[in-house]
Amino acid sequence: MTARVSFQATTLATSIFALSLLLLPCSALAQQKGVAKACASDIKEQCAGVQPGEGRIRACIKDHFKDLSEPCQAVVLKAAAIGKACKGDIKQDCGDVKPGGGRIEACMKDHLSDVSDACKDALSQAAAGRS
Repeated sequence: MTARVSFQATTLATSIFALSLLLLPCSALAQQKGVAKACASDIKEQCAGVQPGEGRIRACIKDHFKDLSEPCQAVVLKAAAIGKACKGDIKQDCGDVKPGGGRIEACMKDHLSDVSDACKDALSQAAAGRS
């Protein structure tokens, strides 16, 4: 059970950060992966008994946001801002793509030239390390 929760937390953390990693340079990418790992342990600790699916992990993260480490909070906020700014683009360009396995990230990479200015701005700010 613990290995399953750990795998699911790591998968969730990877999914949360996938969009924010789209435009980051390689050195920043390595740094962000380290933060993603730290956040995965926060999620494992705060949401250990939560069954993934139907937004339950996301709700748990929201409920326990104040209990997450500062680096995790920062990345979650950044990912949320990107998700909000790019929601329409994801729906329009990748709405038929099944989430998971990096498929939405790959789809968005294929459509970067088509995304809205708001989404481009959010991705650029993430790439520049701003929140």
